[in-house]
Amino acid sequence: MVRTQIPPSGRNDNDIFAYTDETLPIFPMNLPLVLGLLVAAYLIGSIPTALWVGRAFFGLDIREHGSGNSGATNTFRVLGKKSGSFVMAVDVLKGWAATSLAQVMLNQGAILPEQLLYYQLACGVLAVVGHIYPIWAGFRGGKGVATVLGMMLAIAPATVGVCILVFIVTLLISRYVSLSSMTAGLVFALLQLLPQFRPDNSLLLWFGFVLAALLVYTHRANIGRLRAGTESRVPMPWDKR
Repeated sequence: MVRTQIPPSGRNDNDIFAYTDETLPIFPMNLPLVLGLLVAAYLIGSIPTALWVGRAFFGLDIREHGSGNSGATNTFRVLGKKSGSFVMAVDVLKGWAATSLAQVMLNQGAILPEQLLYYQLACGVLAVVGHIYPIWAGFRGGKGVATVLGMMLAIAPATVGVCILVFIVTLLISRYVSLSSMTAGLVFALLQLLPQFRPDNSLLLWFGFVLAALLVYTHRANIGRLRAGTESRVPMPWDKR
């Protein structure tokens, strides 16, 4: 049963402060601000970095070349290391910046500390959705791996550090970015089961497995190419030409 409580001191009388019997607010205390920042998270994620770099500096639509993907991996493949590194850095930053909007909500008194993780995940997911379906690029984007990385850096940096090591080792061994991404995503989920990494909020545990499933889903075409032996390998600097 929902009951309404008088806002505590320091809160605006117009703030929404609806509580359940568990005293966890159903609605944020400043709904317009929260909704605006959630929309902003999607718009940040929608920035089509690879597409804009390709058009501005190379006069091409990267989605018409290579794998047809508008992400960092295809940028490395089509436009080179410098462009690929820039696109990856910006796409990671998108996820981190969008997820950090939840901290802005908290600082502005729009949400309670107990709600922070929920809104971090909401902002981060919206940024990833924006990257995959960008409003600025006809809803044709990338797979969202770099943006997911930025999102999780804002939420669980220590766990992500381990996953980055797993990604690098897998990439060095296999030379497949897709396989490395999926492996790192699975490791992130499994790490949540260990006491050293287990979050206080079980939501992050479940989200880790949802994230791993999402990475597999968005890489389903890559899985087909891996099985067929036609997936592109990433060249290493020391490879013989």
